[in-house]
Amino acid sequence: TRMGTAALLRGLLFKAREYEEKWEAYEKGEAEKKPDFDMQLDAMRPVMRREIPLKAHAHRADDIFTALRIAKEFDLKITLDHCTDGALIVDELAEEGRPVLVGPTLGSKSKVELAHKSFETPGIMAKAGLLTAIITDAPVIPLQYLPLCAGLAVKSGMEPEEAWKAVTINPAEVAGIGDRVGSLE
Repeated sequence: TRMGTAALLRGLLFKAREYEEKWEAYEKGEAEKKPDFDMQLDAMRPVMRREIPLKAHAHRADDIFTALRIAKEFDLKITLDHCTDGALIVDELAEEGRPVLVGPTLGSKSKVELAHKSFETPGIMAKAGLLTAIITDAPVIPLQYLPLCAGLAVKSGMEPEEAWKAVTINPAEVAGIGDRVGSLE
């Protein structure tokens, strides 16, 4: 269930926060005993330290809101991946100011969560001032269709320059590598 998924995520984040606190205390010399290594929780350390974002894959508005609440609860950076219902809640998303990765939009509405899938969504997000990326969720939609997706977003109202940014510098910025890739200077 959706509530069950949120509970599992919160449970993992509670454990990850405790794990990070133990390691921080040990690394500062405030704890004598080295914490036991846990591969899953160790992988969460960069998320808990806000070095990388929590990647929330959410199509529906209610799932997007749940992901945002959890990110606030644990003071985490977050990206909203898919964001299919984003156009329905664009004002709330603009207030949050979190990056949105929209897609995959090419293809059929193969499940109920995709009912509002539209190439208009990336343009609506960009116009609201959100850092917007267009994604194919490769291999769901092969990466070579990314320019086509940007073109279809332009056809659906996105400004051409914003569409270029949505497939170049914006995803690079979201990934934290915009200083090295994503633009020509």
